[in-house]
Amino acid sequence: MKKRTALILMLTVLSVFLAGCSEFNEPIYDTSEGFWNKYIVWPIVSLIVTFKELLGTYGFGIIAVTIIIRLILLPLMIKQAQSSKRMQEMQPILNGLKEKYKSKDAVTQQKYREEMQRVMTEQKINPAAGCLPVLIQMPIVIGLYHAISRMNATPEIDIGKFLWFELGTPSITLGIIAGLMQFAVLRTGPAMDNPQMKVMMYIMPFMIMIFGTFLPAALALYWVIGNIISIIQNIFIYKPFKKKEVEPVKVGGKKK
Repeated sequence: MKKRTALILMLTVLSVFLAGCSEFNEPIYDTSEGFWNKYIVWPIVSLIVTFKELLGTYGFGIIAVTIIIRLILLPLMIKQAQSSKRMQEMQPILNGLKEKYKSKDAVTQQKYREEMQRVMTEQKINPAAGCLPVLIQMPIVIGLYHAISRMNATPEIDIGKFLWFELGTPSITLGIIAGLMQFAVLRTGPAMDNPQMKVMMYIMPFMIMIFGTFLPAALALYWVIGNIISIIQNIFIYKPFKKKEVEPVKVGGKKK
């Protein structure tokens, strides 16, 4: 049942994403039709334009909207990070249960699921808690990404410069900075202590660098600002520069 629910949620998110993909490089106006355009992309474009008028450039408008959206999503992102951290702390215990009930017969696997559920309940951990924030924030983040791209495709909008970067054209420098910032995000997050996630520390920044050097610099600017916020968040939640002291987790009144 849980796998089926997860599959449905993944398909829902994919559908939302694909709804905007077909218009990714098309101009955006207040008259653009469709739920995705009217209620996600155009409102974000309007915010960017409003802040451009207040702050003087589209670059500052993009930065302001990125910060506002990330602040709105911050409670969800903190909840997601805390859930990920707690699951990471519980991993030795869960691995021990997996080893204890490694037999693949139905009875043993049922006991394994029951024991794992007992531990999760005892520790007040909900594995799904880390997924819900992702599902909620994904349409907003993708909408911001699409808004910036489609503003650049709209003839009436000249997104101009930020510092010395032409926001409407690719920037190798800003793309590289975005990739390095992505590496810093992963280095200060849970990936640094998870061997399976360490691969991401090299793949994700590399991908960001590639996309950042081919797509408009405005998108790389969005990645840079978003990653700066993520790094600050990780420093407060994960405390990556603090010497770690492993505290035993109590299960059933015993320390593990």
